[in-house]
Amino acid sequence: MLRYFIEIAYDGTPYHGWQRQPNAVTVQENLETALSTLLRREIALTGAGRTDAGVHARQLFAHFDLKESIDTSQLQFRLNRFLPKEIAVLAIYEVQEDAHARFDATGRSYEYLITTAKDPFQINRSYLVEQPLDYTMMNEGAKLLLGRKDFKCFSRSKTEVKTYFCDIQHALWENQGNMLVFTITADRFLRNMVRAIVGTLMEIGQDKMTLEELQSIILSQDRNQAGPSAPAHGLYLTQVTYPQSIFR
Repeated sequence: MLRYFIEIAYDGTPYHGWQRQPNAVTVQENLETALSTLLRREIALTGAGRTDAGVHARQLFAHFDLKESIDTSQLQFRLNRFLPKEIAVLAIYEVQEDAHARFDATGRSYEYLITTAKDPFQINRSYLVEQPLDYTMMNEGAKLLLGRKDFKCFSRSKTEVKTYFCDIQHALWENQGNMLVFTITADRFLRNMVRAIVGTLMEIGQDKMTLEELQSIILSQDRNQAGPSAPAHGLYLTQVTYPQSIFR
């Protein structure tokens, strides 16, 4: 059995997230249907993670298995002709037979975009916030997130995980004209974690929360004490990293 990684990007606006589910249109369903149709057999994908409804991805990996070798460039071309315009296949790689899109990932990065002035070209692609935000203080809050910590306070309440510990290596706000861009990298993320972090840091940026209160919230492990989740449409999964050894 041969294993392949497929690298994709998508605009999440019309989809109910990555993961296949009944009575909802998802990215996984579209991709599995396209692969199964073109390869003329049932193809099941295992994703590196799952994005919520409306969240975008500049890079996401999933793996699938085949009994025989394929022309990856040709399949990529055919998939891009077949798939909806919001989903693009960036590459297909043959990998080691035990490589796993989710469990072998060593890091993930997200980006959150806030527009500070009305922009018709950013509808569904960034969060419009017209009240002032002190991004310098938001960066002071972001520094408190760095390192390996229990982040249960930023996790969706009904999440079945073995541990709430994540190691955040990078968290930074940058002012880019009429856009505030938040980038964050960690070994793993909990469900809804980035949007909860953004919403909480915005509370600091609006002088509704102090840095000391943020420290207390992290220690509390209580989602109800953190800020509201920022809307999904401003969030992008930007990178998933793997050890080079898994690629053939």
